Amino acid sequence: MSVREPEFAIADSCFLIDWARFRHRDVLFKLFRTVFVPEAVLREVKSESTLAWIASNLAKGHLALYTETSEVVSEATDIVENSRRTQHLVAVELPEAICLVVGRRRGYVVLTENRGLILYSRTSSKYEDVVIWRALEIIAMAILRRFLRVDCNDLEARFREYEEDTKHLFPRRDLARVVGILGSELCGLR
Repeated sequence: MSVREPEFAIADSCFLIDWARFRHRDVLFKLFRTVFVPEAVLREVKSESTLAWIASNLAKGHLALYTETSEVVSEATDIVENSRRTQHLVAVELPEAICLVVGRRRGYVVLTENRGLILYSRTSSKYEDVVIWRALEIIAMAILRRFLRVDCNDLEARFREYEEDTKHLFPRRDLARVVGILGSELCGLR
């Protein structure tokens, strides 16, 4: 996990739906100048509270709509088709694939919780360099950058809050790895 400071991100619906429920959700806008939301992603969101959060942050300029070009949609369709041809992969849907394409083309961090998209990016030489952050990495980065406070005696507190707010559980191995990094970086723990 690098502490570089990206300016822009692009988010898919699974990320936005969960993130909008998190009590510290506005920390996202301390990490990124703008988070883009593809129109195809916005069409997937049905929750009124999530839509209200998105609309409010579109108005504030924290979020911005991303209109997909035909070239982006064509490349994203290739990802969808390839993910469905490969038996060991979880199928990727078009809105998430659009995020991956834009992430590669524009250098944006892709915000997702979609396991299929993450696995696809790891197995494709064309997309392996795209930076993908889940809520786990965003919370960790916010802690490292000191946008979220943490107690060295309870490094998992912010992650537990996210799990309580969203009912989304982090993979335990990934959480342990991130907590280990935080302990080492912030608290001098080995």
